[in-house]
Amino acid sequence: MRPVQTLLQRAATALGWDGVVVPDVAVLGQQVSAVVRLLPDVHEWRTSNGWPPRADPSWFRSWFEPEAHDRLPVAAVELVGVLVSESTTDRALQSCGTLLTLAPCAVMLPRTGESQAWSFIELDYYGIGVVVGDDSVAELMVPPEDRSPEFGPSLFGRWLLEVLYERVLKASHAPAGSSQG
Repeated sequence: MRPVQTLLQRAATALGWDGVVVPDVAVLGQQVSAVVRLLPDVHEWRTSNGWPPRADPSWFRSWFEPEAHDRLPVAAVELVGVLVSESTTDRALQSCGTLLTLAPCAVMLPRTGESQAWSFIELDYYGIGVVVGDDSVAELMVPPEDRSPEFGPSLFGRWLLEVLYERVLKASHAPAGSSQG
């Protein structure tokens, strides 16, 4: 397992996010990591009824054409949260701002000796979580809030769930010891 994935898993654990860490996901123009939980009953139903992950954007856009699809698959994963790695708090608000519409968002920052209390207060105000970590430990500084219900569901968010579903299934079928992502 790569060190970055180890730190990501530690950050997810510090946040209390139980699920599979999916690294390097392109979301709204940036690379993030997502923590998702596979919904076993839905996955089993989709598998037995021929509904594999539908991550192709062109297929997903066709959902707007009801004559092409009389039924749509139910999401087989739940997006627990989004992790964004940043080197300073300055970019954290910008990085997590639009992601808050999808799920709780937390920024991972490197451990430094300087106080970042004021920056943490601002991030807390907007509901952005903060995890500070290094190669050996990740520590929760500010718990994130789930502000996504304020924005409601979106077609983009539903498509992202299909992308994450596909990534989780690919990772679960990767040979032992291989790098996932």
